[in-house]
Amino acid sequence: MRKVDGLEVEGIGFKPQTLKQAKSFSALCLSPFGGGWGRTLALLFIFTIISQTSFAQKKSKNMNDKQIVIYQLLPRLFGNKNTTNIPYGTIEQNGSGKFNDITDKALDGIKELHVNYVWYTGAIAHASLTDYSAYGIKVDDADVVKGRAGSPYAIRDYYDVNPDLAVDVKNRMKEFESLVKRTHAKNLKVIIDFVPNHVARSYHSYAKPKNVIDFGAKDDVTKAFSTQNDFYYVPGQPFVVPTNGQKTPLSGLQDGKFDENPAKATGNDAFTASPKYDDWYETIKLNYGVDYQNGRQNHFEPIPPVWTKMRDILIYWTKKGVDGFRCDMAEMVPIAFWNWVIPQVKKVNPDLIFLGEAYNPQVYKQYLEEGKFDYLYDKVGLYDGLKRLIRNEPHADVAAIRYVWQKESAGFGKNMLRFLENHDEERIASAGFAGKAELALPAMVVSATLGSGPVMLYFGQEVGEPGKGAEGFGGDDNRTTIFDYWGVPNHQKWMNGGLFDGHKLSAAQQNLRAYYKQLLKVTSTSDAVVNGEIYDVPQAGNMNNRMYAFIRYSGNQRLLVVANFDRNQTLEANIEIPDHILKVKNSSPVTDLLTDRKLNIPAGTSIPVKLGPVSAQVIEF
Repeated sequence: MRKVDGLEVEGIGFKPQTLKQAKSFSALCLSPFGGGWGRTLALLFIFTIISQTSFAQKKSKNMNDKQIVIYQLLPRLFGNKNTTNIPYGTIEQNGSGKFNDITDKALDGIKELHVNYVWYTGAIAHASLTDYSAYGIKVDDADVVKGRAGSPYAIRDYYDVNPDLAVDVKNRMKEFESLVKRTHAKNLKVIIDFVPNHVARSYHSYAKPKNVIDFGAKDDVTKAFSTQNDFYYVPGQPFVVPTNGQKTPLSGLQDGKFDENPAKATGNDAFTASPKYDDWYETIKLNYGVDYQNGRQNHFEPIPPVWTKMRDILIYWTKKGVDGFRCDMAEMVPIAFWNWVIPQVKKVNPDLIFLGEAYNPQVYKQYLEEGKFDYLYDKVGLYDGLKRLIRNEPHADVAAIRYVWQKESAGFGKNMLRFLENHDEERIASAGFAGKAELALPAMVVSATLGSGPVMLYFGQEVGEPGKGAEGFGGDDNRTTIFDYWGVPNHQKWMNGGLFDGHKLSAAQQNLRAYYKQLLKVTSTSDAVVNGEIYDVPQAGNMNNRMYAFIRYSGNQRLLVVANFDRNQTLEANIEIPDHILKVKNSSPVTDLLTDRKLNIPAGTSIPVKLGPVSAQVIEF
């Protein structure tokens, strides 16, 4: 027996997918097809199964060559060189990055971090207050737009890109397509957001293909729910704009009214004409055939219109060269839809990845197996546990790390995306999180080595971006705004006016980036991380509940990962290596891979470790 992601598995060569296919093959061979066409069909079917198995194995091998490393960025912020930063400033005042700002040099800088996927957040057209009426785009209503630039998750047109991101607005799609080609030319893959649960209240597609019918265009608005409607309605009641009673620089653009009668249900399942200010009031909930107000009854046959519309949208972007979709609030959309749509889209490109934003560990396995997702967020488990340790909270405990891989995602740890920052979360270096980026380095080492699944960086994380200031709608919330036009200070120092050479970074910021670079160099190419098993090191020496060690090992490599989250105490321990791990590979010179320093440790069955406060080691042995 051996352990993989915490599960005991019989036999070294066991492959669940292959075994399932082998059973199908065996059953087929025994079935009484008879002669003639029956035998021919059987042989064709067998050949198809063998071909698909071979393809799956080849694909799996190719995907497992390297750990997936994702770099998330908002083009609106990433390429913006303007440092004015007026709260609620216009695009003319504060500027906006463009697709064209993500140059070959910028992509080279991203690739230095051993990234292989770039997630372009906010590429698809969303509601904003910038006037593009000269280009045939109706101006959005300030009463249902958050911030001046608007939320990237209030999609205004699924078939268009954000005009803010174009140098030549008329050729905005060509500029996006050129970015995709540039990204691919650097051997990087492209991820964009797919926002399936809701659309902007002002949704209207100006760029849709001729045969496409807009969401809601054929709805019966007299019915709260209909299997043929794209939206949910509150018949007989007009939409009421919520307010928090505070004045902002946008108040002069707001009259407290929005023409929507009858009101449509709001994106976060608020089935009311009067959503609250902290609801997703700028969005409309899409109808996938679930009657929420009548016991959540499912009506999936015949296929609801939204399903086919969303499938066509995914295929549209796939044909543009997109390599993956980060699916917003995936759990708010029925599993049955994902089960239906993902295989269809993968027929266009079998190497597509679907990454689900998910927060309920109770249904992770279901969304992976039934829902066909490739990867899900590991937020509630690993991120939350690591955040407590980074912040040195009283109840922080490394037991949270152990629980994640041994219990919560046991058996599918390879399908969990690990991260410490994204657009929804607080910046590590912010006053509300850790106050100092370096305090998260042990957590970053754990995130990158605990599983074989993807690891993600958010632009600016690698140079300690603090997310400081009240940029606009979000206020001073320890995050980099997604609602406003803004310059991102530490990132701009690395960008250096478009040179992307980091010459304006301080020595500490350069060292931080170098640490991320070295760590991801180690983990992204490590056989033990990508293909290996995991062994939980028992407490030894003076290890306490803020110190953790584990071993990743394969037939080609052995790594001892040690993380000390303690703010004051040095970790000192003699780590005993079990015989079964020592036997899998000949000994290597004992090396700290994060520094490339050979450790003067005699050959034996244990490794002495001395590790200072808030630090980590990845030791090859």
